[in-house]
Amino acid sequence: MTLNQLLSQPELENKLLNNEQTIGFLTAMAAAPHLLDPSDWLAYLWGGDEVAPFETAEQFEQYAELVIEQWNIIHPALLDGSWAWPEGYDLDEEEVVTEAVRDFAEGLLQGWQLTRDDWETLMPEDSEDDALLGGVLLSISMLYDPETAITTLSDQGLTGLDEFQEIYNAIPLMLCGLTQRGHALAQQANH
Repeated sequence: MTLNQLLSQPELENKLLNNEQTIGFLTAMAAAPHLLDPSDWLAYLWGGDEVAPFETAEQFEQYAELVIEQWNIIHPALLDGSWAWPEGYDLDEEEVVTEAVRDFAEGLLQGWQLTRDDWETLMPEDSEDDALLGGVLLSISMLYDPETAITTLSDQGLTGLDEFQEIYNAIPLMLCGLTQRGHALAQQANH
């Protein structure tokens, strides 16, 4: 069973982040400069409630295994620079971004909140690294809320959609670069 299939089970409907939000959240956890134990963040996938929404222990175990399996795919891809948009996470001529991209961006931003202190400690305000972090977060935010971003771009004389294509295309490189820099800074801090 895939993570998406498990999340699609009727008894879990609206009780967990959807598949794309989960992948975004896991990407934030995998990009984090310090490795976080899944027990520290797993509950955020169902809203932080103390009680998990699963009907059986087996269902929870299967969910946790599928989540960790995804993390184990995303983390090394970010570190070696091979991470790419998952299949189906595309731009859309009418909506600018597909719902999958918007949900991914939402999940990533939620996950970032959990790791924010680590990032801000390693990449303090007014540093070159802070500019990198800010650029990535701004780009993800633009994909999460493209309507506001297009209005802002138009106010600056830019014609939104081409810029969105560039931002969308740059996200894999940006996320990989941020992950690699964060990892290097965390290694330095630990020595």
